[in-house]
This record gives sequence, structure tokens and C-alpha cells, in this order.
Amino acid sequence: MTAALPPAPIPPRASAGGPPRWQALRQAAWPLAAAWLAATAWGTVLQTQVNLQALAALGVEIPARVRALTTLQDLASFGPLYASIVAAAWLPALALAAWLGRRWPAAQLGWFAAAGGLGLVAAVRSIDAIAPMPVFIDATRHPAALLAMAAGSAAAAAWWAWRTRPRAALA
Repeated sequence: MTAALPPAPIPPRASAGGPPRWQALRQAAWPLAAAWLAATAWGTVLQTQVNLQALAALGVEIPARVRALTTLQDLASFGPLYASIVAAAWLPALALAAWLGRRWPAAQLGWFAAAGGLGLVAAVRSIDAIAPMPVFIDATRHPAALLAMAAGSAAAAAWWAWRTRPRAALA
């Protein structure tokens, strides 16, 4: 009677010589968090400045120090709420962009840019439709401000797609 040998350890799954799946996910997560924070900061600062400019147009004098403090306060207070809006916008939009990018890889950056921008506009307008006030984020009342917020979201999403693109795309 021979003793049975223990089974050989199963190596981690790797894709075509690449890192294990969890490592690849981790490598994509940090740039995604950075892009998400950049889009959040961009939109928060932009809406603050648009609102302060609206007050200035009414004749309210706003010194640079007040602008800076108000911006910092908005980053701390409105920023987390806006971060959740960006996340809610990006979740379905970037998933769709990833799906489209696998089918048409040459346009991948474009898919992610469009998803980041259009997803944000869709999220903001959806919130406006269900919020009790006329618009949830007053700066988005102005099409140019909403477009600028969407541009920041689009740029951040495109940067993430560029940063996490397969390295084979470099050749």
C-alpha cells in the first residue's frame, strides 16, 4: 500500500503572463480612485466658483480669501455628496464603456470620456428630476457650468482608461 501524495498547490491564475487577477484589480483601483477624486474635486470647485460668481454679479463683494475659504469648505462639506453622485454616474457608465471598449478597442478612450461626461450629466439631471427643489446643484442650472463639470468627469474617466490600458497597446 502506497501513501497518497498531497495535491500540488494550484498556482494563482494569470492572464497571458500578466499579474494574478487580484493584483490587476488592485493596479486598476488606485488610478480609478485618483480619477474619481479628481472628477469630484473639479466639479466641487467649479460649482463653488460658479455660485460665488453669481453672487458677485449681484454686487456682493467676495475677496479672494473668502473665495478660498468657501472653496475649502465646499470641498469638505459638498465634496462627499458630489463624490457619491460621480460614483453613481460612473458605475453604470464606465461598465458600458468597458463593454464597448472590448468590442471596439480603437475607440476605448473615447468610450470612457463619453461615459464619464454623459454619465455625470444623466446623474445630475436624474437627481434634478426627483429633488424637491428646481435643481439640486445650482451651478448645473447653467448649461455651460454643467458642461464644464461633465468635461472634468470625462477627462478623469479618459485618464483612468489611458492609465489602465493594456500595455500591449503601447506597441
